[in-house]
Amino acid sequence: MAGTRPVFYVSDGTGITAETIGHSLLTQFTETRFVTDRISFVDSVERAQEVAAKIREAAVSYGVRPVVINSCMDGDVGAALAESGALMLDVFAPFIEPLEREFQELRQRRIGQAHGIADFDTYHRRINAMNFALTHDDGQSVDYNEADLILVAVSRAGKTPTCVYLALHYGVRAANYPLTEEDLEHDRLPPRLRPYRNKLFGLTIDPVRLQQIRQERRPNSRYAQFETCKREVAAAEMMFRAERISTLSTTHTSIEEIASKVLTTLGIHREMF
Repeated sequence: MAGTRPVFYVSDGTGITAETIGHSLLTQFTETRFVTDRISFVDSVERAQEVAAKIREAAVSYGVRPVVINSCMDGDVGAALAESGALMLDVFAPFIEPLEREFQELRQRRIGQAHGIADFDTYHRRINAMNFALTHDDGQSVDYNEADLILVAVSRAGKTPTCVYLALHYGVRAANYPLTEEDLEHDRLPPRLRPYRNKLFGLTIDPVRLQQIRQERRPNSRYAQFETCKREVAAAEMMFRAERISTLSTTHTSIEEIASKVLTTLGIHREMF
């Protein structure tokens, strides 16, 4: 267990905020292995005491002091968690006092504000975008008039998860088109896509990684053979170059990074919340 540190994301709500901030912080420390646990809806002292006991057990098991990244609003709940002996990091503490001074307003300690439905129009836009992504997945629909963007790539290059992320987080109507063997026989866009070239963004991937992904889906098939993957990726990249379509490799790129790059390149400005 040497070199492994237990980390708990504890919240009186979903825990998404604590986990998102905590993960960003932990990625800066590459020589330590982290075992993480998100504990949501810790909204009473009794529940906090149960969690504190669990944290103390982790300290014994791993032989090191756990880290708690905490977004609980109630001070009594935070105090009960602190009895665990863990390193306590309050994600809001460094910012609240300077903001209160600047705004001349005390914060309202409301649970779940960050991920509640604060704006119904924005919420419905995200839901509608999600439905759009599902009905326009893998070329199911040929009507792209209402699409904000269209991701183009060979099969299993990351189109679908990126479209879902764009819909859920930004309310972007993202469609995707899988390049078939017939499409890849030419270095020009498929006829179905040509009217929408200003909405297109190409994704590519290292053939070795693509072969690994396809092997998990269809083991020992022609679809998963390395030569097939290599040929398809090369043909797709040639098409993107010939048509001057902006591209990004998904091999070592997170969905968050892919989405940000796509939106920036295509000039789509949407707030995450």
